Amino acid sequence: MIETKEIVENVILVAVCTGDNDDTMKSLDELEELAATAGAVTVDRIVQNREKIHPGTYLGKGKIDELEAAIYQHGATGIICDDELSPAQMANLSDALNVKVMDRTLLILDIFAARAMSGEGKIQVELAQLRYRANRLVGIRSSLSRLGGGIGTRGPGETKLEMDRRLIHERIGLLKGQLKEVETHRELTRNQRKRNGIPVVAIVGYTNAGKSTLLNTLTDADVLSENMLFATLDPTTRNLEFESGQQVLMTDTVGFINKLPHQLIEAFKSTLEEAVYADIILHVVDSSNPQCDLQMHTVYETLDKLGVKNQPVITAFNKCDLEASEIIKDFRADYTVRISAKTGEGIDGLKDTIETVLRSSKIYLERVFGYDEAGKIAIIRKYGQLLSENYVAEGIEVKAYVPIEIYNNVK
Repeated sequence: MIETKEIVENVILVAVCTGDNDDTMKSLDELEELAATAGAVTVDRIVQNREKIHPGTYLGKGKIDELEAAIYQHGATGIICDDELSPAQMANLSDALNVKVMDRTLLILDIFAARAMSGEGKIQVELAQLRYRANRLVGIRSSLSRLGGGIGTRGPGETKLEMDRRLIHERIGLLKGQLKEVETHRELTRNQRKRNGIPVVAIVGYTNAGKSTLLNTLTDADVLSENMLFATLDPTTRNLEFESGQQVLMTDTVGFINKLPHQLIEAFKSTLEEAVYADIILHVVDSSNPQCDLQMHTVYETLDKLGVKNQPVITAFNKCDLEASEIIKDFRADYTVRISAKTGEGIDGLKDTIETVLRSSKIYLERVFGYDEAGKIAIIRKYGQLLSENYVAEGIEVKAYVPIEIYNNVK
């Protein structure tokens, strides 16, 4: 009987601190969590204080010697740098250290490759990985194996690394064509939702803030929710019906993270655009995390890059059952609520807030419908907010808030 077991990769985290304002250790904490998510064990950290990152080797000569000694001491199989390395930096570090060299971008891509389940997600991840690797083919075509992949070489893997530049770009072109078809389908779906008049609430937030747990609590979506970074990657849309009869579509989006690779923003643009076209942005914040202020800044920075603007923002400070006593505020939000998606605390208040925001974009309607117009009341109940419904001799007396899109059809 042959016993097999998964080889655990021991890695050393490496960073360069270029100023007093750098939160290098906090960034390394997150990098260690990313490494653990990918299946690696962090055995040491090395930080160099420099005015700027070395253009050729990321670290200075003395620090590389120190890193080489640490690799030998801990038996490390690779290093992970906290910034995106240039092709020259990656090649020079590989030559100097003779171990697997990864950067933050490659690590995140590796995690995304493991998390993507849908066809669209797999296309997006492979496209991002190939774009990343295509930029690193210059001058190293004869030794592509030095890249070594990520943790466990997931995703495209060695077969993609052995492709020459022409084949990789052909594959990128094919994937872009497939993604274009997906984007066209997503656009048709958005237009259909708009014609139906059902409001869309996009759930955004830093990774592991509790977005999937909240979606499950609100809609019984049964989406995977675990205490790890990027536990879910593929977007999920579910219907939420309030006691008033008002319906909305809740759409979960991929979690944001500090230094989110631009390849992923580009590849996942069609998915992230759910926030651009949403009627309401529901920003979920892990209020128990000491870095929640920085995480909120990262989320808004990413939303700005995507062109998200003008939509009302509801910030839900999640995990209020775990949060510290310090009062947290979000000055960019139009409304804030405190919730616990896990225990259900504050969920009713969140629903009330969503209805309040929806009502602000509706027109107040008060009229008597004939009994032969009952179908119009059903439309109001589905897409608007029915305040009262009384049966009188002339018909059905209704007071309601209705969306502008259907007002002319029911007035």
